[in-house]
Amino acid sequence: MSIKGVVYHDEHDVSIEKIDEPDLQSPNEAILEITTTAICGSDLRMYEGRAGADEGMVFGHEIMGTIEQVGDGVESLEPGDRVVLPFNVACGFCKNCEEGHYGYCLNVADPPGGAYGYGQMGPYQGGQAEKVRVPYADFNALKLPEGDEHEEDFILLADVFPTGWHGTELADLQPGESIVVFGAGPVGLMAASSAKRKGASEIYVVDRVESRLDLAKEHCDATPINFEAAYPVEGMTDAHGGPVDKGVDAVGYQAIAGDREGDHPYDPKREDPSYVINHLIEAVMAGGKIGIVGLYTSQDPNEPDHVDEQGVLNVELGRAFEKGLSFGTGQCPVKRYNRRLRDMIVSGRAEPSFPISHRVSLEDAPEMYERFDKREEGVTKVLLSP
Repeated sequence: MSIKGVVYHDEHDVSIEKIDEPDLQSPNEAILEITTTAICGSDLRMYEGRAGADEGMVFGHEIMGTIEQVGDGVESLEPGDRVVLPFNVACGFCKNCEEGHYGYCLNVADPPGGAYGYGQMGPYQGGQAEKVRVPYADFNALKLPEGDEHEEDFILLADVFPTGWHGTELADLQPGESIVVFGAGPVGLMAASSAKRKGASEIYVVDRVESRLDLAKEHCDATPINFEAAYPVEGMTDAHGGPVDKGVDAVGYQAIAGDREGDHPYDPKREDPSYVINHLIEAVMAGGKIGIVGLYTSQDPNEPDHVDEQGVLNVELGRAFEKGLSFGTGQCPVKRYNRRLRDMIVSGRAEPSFPISHRVSLEDAPEMYERFDKREEGVTKVLLSP
């Protein structure tokens, strides 16, 4: 039997193809029939040939649907249950899982940390497909209310909503504090939205895409800073009257430097992997904290010519030392937050779906990858319906 999935071939080349239907490989697994999946900004790293994806790999780590089949060892799930999956695949019982570091499970991949459909993060088929196998299903699947209510909110529990929340946790944001978020993609918008929910006194969001900055202003009560029009630190400190208490990097190693001279096209030749971190060092007050949830890698197989060695950054560490800044980094341990965030959605206290700009069929995935990769105005978060 076969199903359809988004298959990677080479740089900027994905297609919809027939793949093997997943089957149970262990009694503790389940098979999920997927109702909604999504394209993530980190998927673009693989799409661009920059994250070690293998030819023939099925993409997708943001997944929800209904349980179709369970193994004999699964106790808390049954066919028909509606669930969302954390993008981290975790066992639940290793040392790291017991300490809440689900993104670094010791039993799912080597090096530690597994994910669906992501290069060098285990053998797990991605969820941009019609079905997917769920390892350690009792632990990994988060049950949702029956029906189809909140479908577009719940899918964001797989990654971007908890990851944005995690950025503010790493920054140790407290009620009444001010914060700047670099990046107004889905994760950055979720970080700004989380800051609002946590009672931040002032929120600043730095980006170059006006439609995304508009979302930050409308939904997060944030002051938008377009770094193509003003130096981000000067623009923010002028508006705030000085540095802010906390900061979040929701961009990662493909940050681009501002261009106040040109017409502002997205251009990899403008990449500066240290741009955001160094600006945050200046933007955050002495003694402050910075949460880094934007993706950084130690290797980049297809880096731009002017970027000498990805993962080795020209960070102003001396300046950070002088200011006594603290940094928190790493992928989000989704299960640490997703149950509480689910309940906030159910109660109406959180509506994280506002960044969603497109919902299309699985067949349209190649076109949407191309448009998303161009950072096209108005393309913020893309959902796929298998």
